[in-house]
Amino acid sequence: MAVVPVDIAGRPYEVRVAPGLLADAGNQCAPLLRKARVPVVTDANVEAAWGKTVDAALRRAGFEPRWKVLPAGEATKSWRYLAEVVDWLLAEEVERKDHVLALGGGVIGDLVGFAASMLKRGCRFIQLPTTLLAQVDSSVGGKTAINTAAGKNLVGAFHQPALVLADPLALETLPRREVGAGYAEVVKYGLLGDAPFFAWCEAHGPALMDGDPALREQAVARSVQAKARIVAQDEFETNGLRALLNLGHTFGHALEAETGFSNRLLHGEGVALGMVLAARYSARRGLLAEAEAERIPVHFAAVGLRAELAELGLDTDGRGLVAHMLHDKKMDAGTLPFLLLRSIGEAFLARDVALDDVAAFLDEQLAG
Repeated sequence: MAVVPVDIAGRPYEVRVAPGLLADAGNQCAPLLRKARVPVVTDANVEAAWGKTVDAALRRAGFEPRWKVLPAGEATKSWRYLAEVVDWLLAEEVERKDHVLALGGGVIGDLVGFAASMLKRGCRFIQLPTTLLAQVDSSVGGKTAINTAAGKNLVGAFHQPALVLADPLALETLPRREVGAGYAEVVKYGLLGDAPFFAWCEAHGPALMDGDPALREQAVARSVQAKARIVAQDEFETNGLRALLNLGHTFGHALEAETGFSNRLLHGEGVALGMVLAARYSARRGLLAEAEAERIPVHFAAVGLRAELAELGLDTDGRGLVAHMLHDKKMDAGTLPFLLLRSIGEAFLARDVALDDVAAFLDEQLAG
């Protein structure tokens, strides 16, 4: 088992990465659980794939799981289901020192984490991430949120989990498209600060996508280690370091908004396109060699991810996409910083980007 400590001041926790953790969830979580009744929130797809496994694991350890099953999909990260989960937890008489289990991908983890941050001014929760995206990114670091009509993740809180159990076996039940969406976040860690890891992705990404279990486990552990280092140094995104984790997200979130936060474009797919755009825009500004920028779409295409904005067939223009960016959480005094690249493995926050120039660049990309 790989055990990655997340050294948050006053609230350290572990991310454990190993096959079979979901089947052993009762024993893994037992030291943190104070009561026999354990609330578990999941979605319908994950419940069908892993509900019996986790239920049996908790019962073997002497617990009585109580299940809340929500619809699958990005639309569940909403006011409606946040209220539904909070009301259900209150009906289950969850107390501040109790732990809620979040079994699922980024949608469930974000929603349950936010609900836990609010309930009685903060109860605890445990992440059981079942997608590659959640295992390498969203389950670690304590960012929780829901989407609103104004944009993605604009209402939320920093609320750290008490434990994360990342079981690579869960990835075997995922559609290839979901694995690809998570793989984009793996590549992100190489691009933002670890050039050798990006080279590792170039060498091993196709085999990882094809299901190689050792490569998947290695990718999860290495990604979590990278994120844990950054989060420990900048938990609340105050010194600019944690902002690097948003590489590709400003462009990606705009694309998600334009496609209605729908199955037309998964979050990780949007991030992949966003990183392609960030690299090409960096090259446009003379920060990054064009040949280096093009390594990114070439690699994404090699693993089956969409790598060209024009392929989305959007009915908009650059200004329309930039309008979505005005709701970005990084907006500061009317200025939107952009994560750009000086090289593969060196991202930085640029605060001198003109949105008119971004719109012109996006028009070029939309035209192919």
